[in-house]
Amino acid sequence: MPDLHASRRDALRTVLNESGVDALLVTDLLNVRYLTGFTGSNAALLVHGDGESRTLFCTDGRYTTQAAAEVPDLERVIERESAAALLARAAGDAAAHRRTGFESQHVSVEAHDEFTRVADGIELTRAPGLVEQLRLIKDETEIEALRMACAAADRALASLLEHGGIRPGRTELEVARDLENRMLDHGSSGPSFESIVAAGPNSAIPHHRPTSRPLHAGDFVKLDFGATVDGYHSDMTRTVVLGRPADWQADLYELVRRAQQAGLEASLAGQEVADVDLAARRIIEQGGHGEEFSHGLGHGVGLEVHEAPRLAMNVAGTLSVGMTVTVEPGVYLAGRGGVRIEDTLVVRDADPELLTLSSKELVVV
Repeated sequence: MPDLHASRRDALRTVLNESGVDALLVTDLLNVRYLTGFTGSNAALLVHGDGESRTLFCTDGRYTTQAAAEVPDLERVIERESAAALLARAAGDAAAHRRTGFESQHVSVEAHDEFTRVADGIELTRAPGLVEQLRLIKDETEIEALRMACAAADRALASLLEHGGIRPGRTELEVARDLENRMLDHGSSGPSFESIVAAGPNSAIPHHRPTSRPLHAGDFVKLDFGATVDGYHSDMTRTVVLGRPADWQADLYELVRRAQQAGLEASLAGQEVADVDLAARRIIEQGGHGEEFSHGLGHGVGLEVHEAPRLAMNVAGTLSVGMTVTVEPGVYLAGRGGVRIEDTLVVRDADPELLTLSSKELVVV
């Protein structure tokens, strides 16, 4: 999709001109992918504010053929030390690259020393977050990839439940691997992250790693998982119960469900992210469990499973149309069990569009 990536680079040039830099050295591979479509493991991109004629892409010899296919619309340089090679090329035209930004949040001290050595006559300046600023708002191509990733996760969960994949005697690890395999069967290229399957008391650990603990009748089982399609990640959490729920389990689940619904309804364009968090947190606090909701309400999702914006207390910023975020309140009762319910959504002009569509009724298995 050369036209799509060219339009993203054009948008970045506007940001560069506003930021007062002549060019930007892009070294984060996800940002390189966003701007070029390249999916290899070594690359850098030098985007010039004047236009495409001075914009250079570099990778090493392992990817010569792949780069020609994925980045057909830019001049390609083949060098192992890609970022340094681009800066050396820029130094040959130092007047046009007088002030060149670099992604300081992704560059090590060692790499910066090398940049300084080769960038003779160029002022290297920190320019963090410029591409991420663009990535905050997803275009419809990105949203479709996210929609497909969410659908793969939805179908995998439905298949797991339908075929008795969550039952007493299975271990957390067995359920996690089963779920990940089912996501592969339904179109995922791989899990978005290590799937969380947390049963019984372990469900009270927000980011528990699956173990060999068997599932038992009466357990809450919390499943936090995601699929990947075209590099874009889904993220969803559902909590089920093995057998008839105890009164405390039904009450806790309903409290979290109501909080999650309030967070979804508050996820509107123009809303302060702290206020979205508060909409859900207030309900949990009123239910007497404010202390047991120990994390922010949600986060952005896209090429990374956790990216901007954050939905949390004491975080500045507002939601905008095209942002894709999660809403995931949880209550965790140490030693007993916990509930989290999470969806991925797109902020729209009116109500948000849910991308994860699995039922949020308390599932009894």
